[in-house]
Amino acid sequence: MASHRRAKQPGRTRVTVLTATAAAAVALTSQAAQAAPQPSKNEVKEKVDKLYEEAEKATEKYNGAKEQQTRLQKEVDALQDKVARGQDELNTLRAGLGTVASAQYRSGGLDPAVQLFLSSDPDTYLDQASALDQLGSKQTEALTEIQSKQRTLAQQRKEAQAKLGDLADTRKELGTKKREVQTRLASAQKLLNSLSAKERAALKKDESRANRASARADLGKAVPASGRAAAAFAAGQSKIGTPYVYGASGPNSFDCSGFTSWAFAQAGVGIPRTSQAQANAGTRIYSQSQLKQGDLVIFYGDQHHVGFYAGNGQILHAPRTGTVVRYESINNMPFQFGVRI
Repeated sequence: MASHRRAKQPGRTRVTVLTATAAAAVALTSQAAQAAPQPSKNEVKEKVDKLYEEAEKATEKYNGAKEQQTRLQKEVDALQDKVARGQDELNTLRAGLGTVASAQYRSGGLDPAVQLFLSSDPDTYLDQASALDQLGSKQTEALTEIQSKQRTLAQQRKEAQAKLGDLADTRKELGTKKREVQTRLASAQKLLNSLSAKERAALKKDESRANRASARADLGKAVPASGRAAAAFAAGQSKIGTPYVYGASGPNSFDCSGFTSWAFAQAGVGIPRTSQAQANAGTRIYSQSQLKQGDLVIFYGDQHHVGFYAGNGQILHAPRTGTVVRYESINNMPFQFGVRI
């Protein structure tokens, strides 16, 4: 016979101890969460500056992809125009040969080779000497030209198709780089929003102080590197106070390389769009003491930032998101070399 003994219930003392232990654990967890230190204003600023630097790296890659997209689009358009013109020329040549064939037919006989051409692809029989022997010199010349035009068109169509594939890949890369920049900027903004109103005001005050320092920058007796460097630098000076916006190339907002390329364009000089490409656009100068006003200055090992040398250890540049075009010390970032355009 099965036993129906009742399970032993835990004693009141044990339940009380367990309840008390659980309550204590919850309380300790709550206290630990409350005691977790909030990052200071300086710590947040350090993280935000790092995110802005990463965003600028991604921005220059975005600029490179955008520049490549523009170049590829121009090449595709040119090839498609070439194909269209070639097709028109081919149609004209075919129409001309058709007119000859009509005349032969009306005069009592259609040349067998022309008849063959009109009923199939000329590539099929132009390689056969017997067909060429039956043609007159003008017809031979016309058919040869048509064949050549067809081959050229086929090659141009193939090239255009390849360029279209490259263009599609570049557009995809462009979207990826844009999202990367936006992610970094959004993370930076989230960190800034975690600060108190007082701390955000303090950071804003620091930026205002940097702008005031820029207005008082002493450029010494700076000598321009050349007439065009002087013109580009003067154009850059006219944009002091203009906001930094990633991917922007003026005239109402700039990123770092957008600022320098725009300024040189005002001097009638075309330079590449990205900082890495600008690093190879002229003669490199590795000693700061040899820099002259209007020289480009390249920063960071991966060359993701560029500005103008202004003189007396100062640079003129578009620093980063949240700032404006201004003067700053050349020592604020890791200098790599100058570039004389």
